[in-house]
Amino acid sequence: MDLNARNLTDLQAYVGFLEANNLLIRVKTAVDSHLELAGIAKRFEGDKALLFEQVKGSDYPVLIGLYWNMDLMAKVFGCESSQLPFVLTQEIRAWRKNPMEPVILESGPANEVVETKIDLGKLPVPHHATGDGGRYLTSSVVIAKDPDTGIRNLSVHRMMVTGENRFTLLLEELGHVMDYYKRAEARGEALEITVNNGVDYPVIMAAAVPSSAAPIDTDELGIASQMRGVPVELIKAQTVDVEAIANAQFVIEGRILPRLREPEGPYAEVTGYYAHRDDRWVMEVTAITRREQPIFHSILSGREVGNAYGLIAGAGAFDKIHSIVPEVTAVHFADGCVPYHLVVKMDKKHEGSQRNAIMAAFVSLAFVKTVTVVDEDVDIYDPVDVDWAVQTRCRHEKDLMLIPDAIGHRLNPMVEDDKWTRLGIDATVPLPWPDKYIRTTMDDVDLSAYEFTGR
Repeated sequence: MDLNARNLTDLQAYVGFLEANNLLIRVKTAVDSHLELAGIAKRFEGDKALLFEQVKGSDYPVLIGLYWNMDLMAKVFGCESSQLPFVLTQEIRAWRKNPMEPVILESGPANEVVETKIDLGKLPVPHHATGDGGRYLTSSVVIAKDPDTGIRNLSVHRMMVTGENRFTLLLEELGHVMDYYKRAEARGEALEITVNNGVDYPVIMAAAVPSSAAPIDTDELGIASQMRGVPVELIKAQTVDVEAIANAQFVIEGRILPRLREPEGPYAEVTGYYAHRDDRWVMEVTAITRREQPIFHSILSGREVGNAYGLIAGAGAFDKIHSIVPEVTAVHFADGCVPYHLVVKMDKKHEGSQRNAIMAAFVSLAFVKTVTVVDEDVDIYDPVDVDWAVQTRCRHEKDLMLIPDAIGHRLNPMVEDDKWTRLGIDATVPLPWPDKYIRTTMDDVDLSAYEFTGR
């Protein structure tokens, strides 16, 4: 099936693509959304996507695993997995040069059905980890508008169901939505949003683009439009003055209430630890619309979050870092360490530029804790090769850059009072390149010319 991301604009098309490429497992047995669904999904993590066709107490199937396999994601974009970050970088650059405005429609698939009675209990929102405080939306894209300029922003937040028409959610301190909310709250006003569940790769990736690549005065829907190759279609909401994604599966409309906090958490975060329970922001749901036959989408916290966020965040960071230090040729989040450890590859021409690359990376990504810079001969996608470079090329007494008391990522348990120490690791060979750092190589033999048994 010869398709790429520009052809796939709804979850139904993704399911068809996955099935045609033998990348989908259908779960026929009825499952409970409380722990059982996520428990099954965890056993398949990193393999094919799963479609749970029967979820107890709900009329809607659940898709999970859409982002946990980089090869799968690359197939959707019609490229090799190693080229995917560069494909996305080019899309961000093209969007910046020629922004594409979305189109606003009166109606679309996402509001084929308007729920007359709001009841979040009818949605198959999973309770994922055993220690989670409740059922969580994990992959729904929030659209909010700047209260002063009206510019739209896309973001993804964990959102815990606390009632028939109520969520508590986490707002990131450095995020644009938090900036919007603080200004609205200062006026005693709620911040209106739409929560869009079941959207395509371009929309959810646009929501993860770092602020260094998409400043607060830009509409991130343009990035999704660029990736699709056509303007994103939006629909007018029923109860709020914020648009929704026309081809979403579900749209939850509502308001983040001012001067009100209620308990949220614990939640199994991408760190591999539980984020603690605390009083956080409250969303009051004012309407729910959906397709006639929707598919609910969820993400397991872990590899899926790392891939979905790390891929586009890395692409956005590369664009920024390369613009500052042109010798940088690629970046990659270390496996299992998204968003904390960024590996930077560079073709170093001048001694000292590796330190500029480290600083540029810290500026480009607010939540990165460690930046490791390596030479062109190192495979940044291979953690063994990266560690080899650190162990054989980094002189700890002079090649480590410590930045104490930097703003940290509050989801990481190492953070105290919102502060941590950032670390830059220079694992590049000093210039001019000494002979002692020349890597050993073997002859590149063509095995097709030989006969083997037992292979």
